[in-house]
Amino acid sequence: MVKLTKIYTRTGDAGTTGLVDGSRVAKDAAIVQAMGDVDEANSALGVAIVALGDGADAATLRTIQNDLFDVGADLATPESIDGALRIVPEQVARIEAAIDRVNDGLSPLTSFVLPGGSGAAAALHLARAIVRRAERSSVAASHAAGLNPHLLSYLNRLSDFLFVLARAMNQNGRDDVLWVPGGERPIP
Repeated sequence: MVKLTKIYTRTGDAGTTGLVDGSRVAKDAAIVQAMGDVDEANSALGVAIVALGDGADAATLRTIQNDLFDVGADLATPESIDGALRIVPEQVARIEAAIDRVNDGLSPLTSFVLPGGSGAAAALHLARAIVRRAERSSVAASHAAGLNPHLLSYLNRLSDFLFVLARAMNQNGRDDVLWVPGGERPIP
């Protein structure tokens, strides 16, 4: 269990932060960027939960918020550390099952979907875009040091889940805002 008695430590004042193994890295290192993007995604999920209100979907998102702390711990722990908290295939499978459950009730896509519709859908689309950034920055970090491949799969599936859940919040896709290619161009 985590127990924090002091919030500021002054250890990061010189522009570094600590990893789980005690090593220090620059706060602009790729791995720290990935951890920050995951943290931002988690915060966006908190906003989405408020927009959804209570219910099964909000409960699923709260579980995912806990998983994102696991993602952060996984990122913060060098690959060489044995027995560390890591994202596991079962967490990826849980997201896939949630995607299938939600997607079963959606109307088929007829165009790309613009972020928007209901307030809940807009919040989910924003969280989805931030998760995509977290995925990109995690991939970038993996070039410098190996990362758990399940972590990358988890982030990839999470953005898919947030997409289908946003569509569900738009009356199962009936109220999606659809892209009209060239639709806003002036007519010659």
